[in-house]
Amino acid sequence: MPRDTEAGFVPPPYPHDRLGGLRALADEVPGGVIDASVGTPVDPLPEVARRALDDAMGSARGYPPTIGTAAYRGAAADWLARRFGVTVDPSAVCACVGTKEFVASLPRWLSLRDPGRDTVLYPAVAYPTYALGATLAGLRAVPVPVDSDWHLDVDAVERDDRDRALLLWLNDPANPTGASATAEALDGTVEWGRRRGIVVASDECYAEFTYDAQGQPAKPVTALASGDEGVLAVHSLSKRSNMAGLRVGFVAGDADLVIYLGEVRKHAGLMVPGPVQAAATAALGDDAHVDEQRARYARRRTAVVDALAGHDVRHVGGPSTFYLWLARDDTPDGWALAEWFARVGVLVAPGDLYGAAGTAEVRLALTLTDDHVAQVVDRLHAA
Repeated sequence: MPRDTEAGFVPPPYPHDRLGGLRALADEVPGGVIDASVGTPVDPLPEVARRALDDAMGSARGYPPTIGTAAYRGAAADWLARRFGVTVDPSAVCACVGTKEFVASLPRWLSLRDPGRDTVLYPAVAYPTYALGATLAGLRAVPVPVDSDWHLDVDAVERDDRDRALLLWLNDPANPTGASATAEALDGTVEWGRRRGIVVASDECYAEFTYDAQGQPAKPVTALASGDEGVLAVHSLSKRSNMAGLRVGFVAGDADLVIYLGEVRKHAGLMVPGPVQAAATAALGDDAHVDEQRARYARRRTAVVDALAGHDVRHVGGPSTFYLWLARDDTPDGWALAEWFARVGVLVAPGDLYGAAGTAEVRLALTLTDDHVAQVVDRLHAA
């Protein structure tokens, strides 16, 4: 964790920077390391987005609006209605420079608005930036326990933590576990926060990759389904449309909160470049490329899970996202299991990078080319 020293704040090691030894071990395998430790897209940028980006480059002279162009915010609102069946006015949408910067900065911006609360609640197995954002804001980061299916158990939050909570982070479907709540369960968690005056921020960047238990596409859920009061839904085009390199997303929900955040972010100079907003607008209007990507990940999941079965390595998470949350009964330590993968030439992320509750698991990202997936399968069969 971060430390305060006489020299000032010292940030913790970036989680994936801790994988150097495993990477070197995997790179010794003939053919070199296959990196499945990071969920960075490798498939093509949608043609509709590429064309819009190219077309807009000639007009990129002025500053773009921090909150997003009217076209982009309108496209986001239309997509939310089409995909989730929720109505959000475009004025309650604000552009983000990707969404990691939003996740890291939201606790700080909210604490300026409500300095009487000092605690951020987040899933006990989760993307590390939820906790670090609290630390960077000088707030307490408190993990919310998860049950055996990796779902949040907000009723297990201690009274003092609950009463001091400024923000509750949700992530559905979840990274790294792939778990997804039912609509009813998600509504209940949102209402739990709403009754207590806690802002509920739901990171829904993997929503387009929601699957059922049979691996078929399923309708995604959103925290906005029960109303937008006190709720922020965070979405990204990094995963949905393979646009991670362009850094664009948006937040939508409670109009007062979104407008406040837009004004603060304007002062901070957080702007998505105009051509990128044009590309994102076009991408949000097109579902065909998402259908293709969803099918790609489903095929890759099946191929890798089947190959792992021969080694008694099981996916123990939920059916969604493009991550496998893996465990093996005879290897109850995630770093030891990650070393086994490295000796096969595959780099995965030990589960404790995502919290102490994940020490027995590893995360394998299916953001691999089809050729690399075939190589992983071959290496596993040969191991």
